[in-house]
Amino acid sequence: MPNLIQPPNITREFVSKVRRHISISFPLLQVVLGPRQVGKTYGIKQLLESWPGPKIMETADLITPPDARWIENHWRRALSLGNNTLLVLDEIQKIPAWSEAIKLLFDESRNKIDLKVVLLGSASLSLQEGLTESLAGRFELTKVPHWDFNESREIVKISPEEYICYGGYPESYRYINDFERWQNFMMYSILEPVISRDIQASRRINKPALFKQTLELVMRNPAQEISFQKMLGQLQENGNVTTIQHYLNLLEGAFLIKQLRKYSPNQLKQKVSSPKLIPSCSGLSNAFLGIKVDQKDEHFGRLFESAIGALLASLDGELYYWREGDYEVDFILQQKKKTYAIEVKSGKRKNSASLGKFLKKYPYVTPVIINKENFPALLEKKKEFFSELNPH
Repeated sequence: MPNLIQPPNITREFVSKVRRHISISFPLLQVVLGPRQVGKTYGIKQLLESWPGPKIMETADLITPPDARWIENHWRRALSLGNNTLLVLDEIQKIPAWSEAIKLLFDESRNKIDLKVVLLGSASLSLQEGLTESLAGRFELTKVPHWDFNESREIVKISPEEYICYGGYPESYRYINDFERWQNFMMYSILEPVISRDIQASRRINKPALFKQTLELVMRNPAQEISFQKMLGQLQENGNVTTIQHYLNLLEGAFLIKQLRKYSPNQLKQKVSSPKLIPSCSGLSNAFLGIKVDQKDEHFGRLFESAIGALLASLDGELYYWREGDYEVDFILQQKKKTYAIEVKSGKRKNSASLGKFLKKYPYVTPVIINKENFPALLEKKKEFFSELNPH
């Protein structure tokens, strides 16, 4: 079977974005971050192939990680090639004190020679820290999302329902006709490296069993608002609210989940509210749930809602949920010019008066219903889906 992650006719949106950013003279550092195995390196290789000037790409993913001199050597080599040289450094977070080295070299050469620099990294928390601590004001960040429905069906014939159950990781598509192999791939080739190499290798996890139970609880209960106290009651290992919150933040920093806050004009209420937890890709959740497209069970409604939430979280704007007593609206998407109250109708029974109560309180918000009839259009159109909505 061909390598599914290299479809020859797909240029992902992030590649075009980085190309635009480096087209100006003396651009900022370009940092490309995203989950493992979503095609970051492949996309940047596409950029290199079409780059008109000199180019260098090197990776620090070596048996013995290099030191900061490795960065300096490649940087100086790129400078020697003259203006409009593109330098790409992959897995940069593997190098100790990488951000300090990059800062010194960038400041030294800035506005002297037109060097384009792209730094690649996986879901590494240490990389994200290095950006905020040492490189503030020197970089532009491009986040690479999971593969969307349109990109996925360029690789394999996949239905909207299959995308909800299996989508997001192109290499996994080779196994979608063998569910057990697909599930094993997701657990051991996707999740395990993130846990062991991106989180536990860079953060001290005092209670590793509790950490893994927290991850499993979120993945088995997608798109649910869960109080920290309730979470503690469902976990076998002893812990406290602070520990659980810390573990959720680590999972979010590693691009595994998204924590949604309650919609409220009062920012303090937003911060203290219980989060609604959305796996960043519904396929991650299904690796735990084990839902097959032709054998949908009572969990499919949550998986459906979770997939919609993950898609909405990838759009421009801020995403929330709303609850007041027994009334709940699944998602509130707040963009620059518009706010949408989004109700997901997946077949499970809900309080039908919730949307009306919310709109009475916030009449400026546009209501949107997502159901099994129109969700394929949302998957296909994404941001255009909302721009085409009739306000009434």
